[in-house]
Amino acid sequence: MIAEVIVDITNEQVDKVFDYIARPDTVAGERVTVPFGPRYITGYVLRLKETSEYPANLLKPLGQPKDDYPVLLPEFLALNDQMRAAFHLRNVDCMRLFIPTQLRNDKAKPLYINFIRLTEKFDDRELLENTRKNATKQIELIKSLRPDTMYAQTELNKRFGSANVNKLLDLGVVERVTTLKKRAPKVSERQDKIVTLTADQQRVVDSILNNREHEHLIFGVTGSGKTEVYMHIISQVLAEGKNAILLVPEISLTPQVLSTFTARFGDSVAILHSGLSDGERFDEWQRIRTGQARIVIGARSAIFAPIENVGAIILDEEHDPSYKAESNPRYTTHTVARMRSEYNHCPVIYGSATPSLDTFYRAKRGEVMLHLLPNRANAKPMPVIDIVNMCAEMANGNTGIFSEKLMTELENTVSAGNQAMLFINRRGFSSYMICRECGYVAKCEDCDVSLVYHKEDNQLKCHYCNRRYKALTNCPKCGSSYIRMGAMGTQKVVEELHERFPNVTILRMDYDTTKNKNSLNDLLEKFGKTKPCILVGTQMIAKGHDFPSVTLVGIMNADMSLHFSDFRSAERTYQLITQVAGRAGRADKEGKVILQTYTPKHYVYRFASNYDYLGFYEKEINLREVTQFPPFSRIIRVLITAEDKDEARSTTARLYSHIQDYYIEHRDKFLFCEAMASPVSRIEKKYRYQILCRFLLDTEPEISNFIYDTVSQDKHPKSLVFVEINPSNMS
Repeated sequence: MIAEVIVDITNEQVDKVFDYIARPDTVAGERVTVPFGPRYITGYVLRLKETSEYPANLLKPLGQPKDDYPVLLPEFLALNDQMRAAFHLRNVDCMRLFIPTQLRNDKAKPLYINFIRLTEKFDDRELLENTRKNATKQIELIKSLRPDTMYAQTELNKRFGSANVNKLLDLGVVERVTTLKKRAPKVSERQDKIVTLTADQQRVVDSILNNREHEHLIFGVTGSGKTEVYMHIISQVLAEGKNAILLVPEISLTPQVLSTFTARFGDSVAILHSGLSDGERFDEWQRIRTGQARIVIGARSAIFAPIENVGAIILDEEHDPSYKAESNPRYTTHTVARMRSEYNHCPVIYGSATPSLDTFYRAKRGEVMLHLLPNRANAKPMPVIDIVNMCAEMANGNTGIFSEKLMTELENTVSAGNQAMLFINRRGFSSYMICRECGYVAKCEDCDVSLVYHKEDNQLKCHYCNRRYKALTNCPKCGSSYIRMGAMGTQKVVEELHERFPNVTILRMDYDTTKNKNSLNDLLEKFGKTKPCILVGTQMIAKGHDFPSVTLVGIMNADMSLHFSDFRSAERTYQLITQVAGRAGRADKEGKVILQTYTPKHYVYRFASNYDYLGFYEKEINLREVTQFPPFSRIIRVLITAEDKDEARSTTARLYSHIQDYYIEHRDKFLFCEAMASPVSRIEKKYRYQILCRFLLDTEPEISNFIYDTVSQDKHPKSLVFVEINPSNMS
């Protein structure tokens, strides 16, 4: 028998199947050690076959498996072929998505804990009489132990010395018991609420369960009870002996979702995301692979959870751009979810209060079943959105960051003992430092971006590479001391709030305050228990969170995402406003939203203030159709990066020459084709160039395959080149 093996090496030259002589007990999906040239490396058995096209004397024997079970599910072996075709990935890239880094690198192992307990036949009186009188530590140790109780050996070693513990083990007075310790992420305790579904919710549940071979979109306003719909569907799936996957777009949403699901489903819930420690991620993966966990919750990468017999795949907040992987290996979670659903014959369920235009367009065309939840589950109205013109505020002499309206509502909120959330999509104190004499702006030496001032550290930080610099006191260009701060960030908002509300707890939720382990969970717990309280945050606070005492939401600068040079800027602004507004008034208390803007007449605000997604969709989809942007076309970006600028430019020119020849020959199929510097022209010392192509849908396979082939055939050892279909970040 012959085993076809993929070796764990990221090299284009060896990204192919190698034949080895299989062991009699070899099974597909094994992780094995194989001889490869002069060394032994890790490989993965893709499949078995009877014969090889290579001479028998050239074949080497397969090594022993590295695990007690195949690490790759049969489903993943099929998924590998589909993903390679859809995303033009290498075999090894797929393998590394399927298997956690901690397992591949053998950095994480099961954690065993040694416990000590008294033996059953222990007679303390006889032993104490026979123990040397000066063996005080041994006597003290014996007296501290109680029958039928186990004690961690490491703790006893610290208290009494390992020599004394080992002496009692040798005498047979105590015995060692080794147990496997589960390293589990922290879960906030929460009582499960017995909920009777509304008529709308029950209708959605029944429709999805009766149409399991379809994709579904639950379009429900914030607070409409989509999570409860998910849980009822999963309950039915579990009752049928199947399992489920629930994806959320950000790690910031996992603590509340995990506690909610654990309260309902107990230990059958596992979680996977990058915020876990190596040991936690390894143990959670093992629980899933061995069938101990039946519900997987996690961010994007959890779509590759090794769970079998899947009965439902759910993508909550499906509109979020984080569902598209922006670094190698590049893939789209929606597409992978559809692949897994076809294998398992189960539904894919998308949920959002602000669906992506692409998904809603597919629903309108009948490709996805559409389900509406138009009302909040508690029958309360959506919070009123009050638009404040900041230009008028400035004309009236208010040059601060808070409008009079927002400040008045904050005072009312805290005096009533309630909570408020203030959203600003920029962390730090200010977005840049600028010299008022010569116009110099402090920029990162490795990235073509301005540095953000962080007041608590008195440092300038690059939010791309995390490099840090001393804050400016004088301009390095002209020597002037007239340094001005740029646009505000979360730190600036918090500082001014402390001045105005010195006796109110004010919390900040952004990358800087949540990067340490459990800091996010602790912050959310503190906010939930503190009243009055004001939470200031970036888009981490914009969706999914459910705090019943939040009665006010302030959107500090709604324009921040509106004026990007991206065709999706209006869509993303509408989504952010609607999502963050939905945090207010989710329980019995009425909610209110104050939206500060310098362009109050923009159509996005008109639709957002009325929660009119359908009106916004019709306007935006008409604009996309007229201008021939997605979903009516496809965009391909070829991104070229290199540490040497000339190398990046020459690689770009060479690739563009091939693509341009094709473009000239098939001009009728293209809408646009051009090479240029990337909007952010340098990140982490690497220069960035790009080739952008936009073309009609019916020509996509032909053009995209040509571009992928052109890139793969071109030799560019000193440049990194990536191809992206409809990139979510055009910068």
